[in-house]
Amino acid sequence: MSATDINSILTEMAKDTVFQKKATINAGGTLIDLSSPKVMGIINITPDSFFSDSRKPAVDDAVAQAERMLADGATFLDLGAYSSRPGAENISVQEETNRLLPVVEAIVDRYPDAILSIDTFRSQVAEAAIKAGAHIINDISGGQLDAEMFATVASLQVPYILMHMKGTPQNMVQLAEYDDVFTDVFDYFVQRYETLRKMGVHDVILDPGFGFAKKAEHSYTLLNRLTDFDMLELPMLVGVSRKRMIYGLLGNSAQEALNGTTVLNTIALTKGANILRVHDVKEAVEAIKLWETVCGIE
Repeated sequence: MSATDINSILTEMAKDTVFQKKATINAGGTLIDLSSPKVMGIINITPDSFFSDSRKPAVDDAVAQAERMLADGATFLDLGAYSSRPGAENISVQEETNRLLPVVEAIVDRYPDAILSIDTFRSQVAEAAIKAGAHIINDISGGQLDAEMFATVASLQVPYILMHMKGTPQNMVQLAEYDDVFTDVFDYFVQRYETLRKMGVHDVILDPGFGFAKKAEHSYTLLNRLTDFDMLELPMLVGVSRKRMIYGLLGNSAQEALNGTTVLNTIALTKGANILRVHDVKEAVEAIKLWETVCGIE
């Protein structure tokens, strides 16, 4: 479908249509209401993720971070053992699993009610983590880097975060070219979601993949048009926390990008974001509380 076709459809539908996005997901038997925005805290079980303060490769450090994030109001914890920053090292399935599972098991043991999301594009890692007590799969590749991922998610019957990316973390920077980035991402979501739906995956959350095979201008275009994705009637996750799209524009660093992150998170809320994926949970929870108060949401 062309950019003109999609934009025409959106314009016509916006005149007399209120899109009803799916409002709940079932995570391990817990129904989570996403009509009120939620926060997902990032815990990187890696030595090389782009934001150094997020690196918690030791089990005790990761559990302590989980405790802080839950106390600060996180609904979800997103655990990743494979760094997906541009040019990151490609580690083996076994190494990713060896990093991840002890942390999953320790958090499940300490905080059995915590809802754990697993940031992986590998079906073997996803399956092992779910069996160890995790609840959600967050796949940066949208099933493109592992042909078994969709079938695995369908078999496990867990929520799936469908992100847009081109290529791999190792080469995605070279692939950041689009005639119309919104149309490309929209078409991608339509096609991938249709496959998931036919396979019986009931809970799908969309993520435009800010910064993944995208220049800053692409990411800002997608953020500006976030509301247009409501046509798909699926919950939306926004992950802009401390990314280059912020600190590159402001001329600072990831360490100094919290203020910019809060600004973009607030804009995302005004445009219908259901989940904010962040390094700084307390600030994101506060942003949601203030935004809901302004909007008269109780």
